[in-house]
Amino acid sequence: MMEDMGKLLVLLGAMLLLMGVIMMFFEKLPLGLGRLPGDIVIKRDNFVFYFPLATSLLLSLILTLILNLLFRK
Repeated sequence: MMEDMGKLLVLLGAMLLLMGVIMMFFEKLPLGLGRLPGDIVIKRDNFVFYFPLATSLLLSLILTLILNLLFRK
């Protein structure tokens, strides 16, 4: 039980690390990721609220498809 939980945590950590590296790489490319129509940006005098809704949905869809292909039995 504990060994399975440890493996899961290591897998989740590796996935987060990979996602961070991919996001840093894609930031330099002119793909518009993070600036899609549907991302919420509210700018006031000294306040900016940014919620990447469309980007989150797109990344969730892509990761779901990839993980389904990898773990299909």
